[in-house]
Amino acid sequence: MNQDDDLFLKAYLEDRQSIVEEALQRYLPEDGIPADIYKAVRYSVFNGGKRIRPILCLAAAEAVGGDLAPAMPVACALELIHSYSLIHDDLPSMDNDDFRRGKPTCHKVFGENMAILAGDALLTEAFVLLSRAEKVMFSAERRLAVIQEIANAAGIAGMVGGQALDVISEKIGADENTLREIHRRKTGALIVASVKAGAMIFNGGKEKIQALTEYGMNIGQAFQIADDILNVEGDSELMGKGTGSDAARNKLTYPSLMGMEKAKEKLAGHIEAAIASLSGFDDRAMPLIVIARYIKERKS
Repeated sequence: MNQDDDLFLKAYLEDRQSIVEEALQRYLPEDGIPADIYKAVRYSVFNGGKRIRPILCLAAAEAVGGDLAPAMPVACALELIHSYSLIHDDLPSMDNDDFRRGKPTCHKVFGENMAILAGDALLTEAFVLLSRAEKVMFSAERRLAVIQEIANAAGIAGMVGGQALDVISEKIGADENTLREIHRRKTGALIVASVKAGAMIFNGGKEKIQALTEYGMNIGQAFQIADDILNVEGDSELMGKGTGSDAARNKLTYPSLMGMEKAKEKLAGHIEAAIASLSGFDDRAMPLIVIARYIKERKS
């Protein structure tokens, strides 16, 4: 990114992160919740996340001419689902990670049983939030379409199915097609749902929703390839977790499959395709373009 893009992105992300943080505080009240599960949930949600998925949702909404308020519950629901997935990914039976964003993982602080329940709670609360009419200020028909989009992305056809393929591939090996399918489901599906949902709330039109779908598919693949690269050559202090874990577990990644140089070429190709898909949008799509460039160059 050039300096202007960098300054724009920094200001934009700080503003949107602040708005999302404030909304999440409102949507996760303490009333009537057992103390232990409440602490585990809040520990996992408010642990320094970049809020990329809710920000993508809000940016897509604005790109089709919408505003923030009706999109905010949907954006926050996406972040709750993402937070749940990280809790479960970190468990000993899955990725067995001790740190997330520089802090001990949820199960290290609260125990495996409470971590599992915290993940379950966040997934469920996301759909409570999506389905509350007074919180989601658009028609019932459109709300149901958004809920279905997000449910498909989070479920067996999306994120859960991708995680299952990832676990299976560690045992039996996989090729590039399998790796691409893991990434499409495990990381890409919820990113695609984020941008699609933002546009669907405001009835963005078939052409623009299709363009945003292509954008989401490409940055979803790019995001995971960047993760694979960072796991090899990233700065563990900046990332807040250890590097080299993929190689230690003999996990299939793009660098291990085709080498670092070709992995970086593939990453760049997805970023170029993502930006090209937004050619029919006006300046309101600029945040989406700059976010795509950031994914290519991110350090954490």
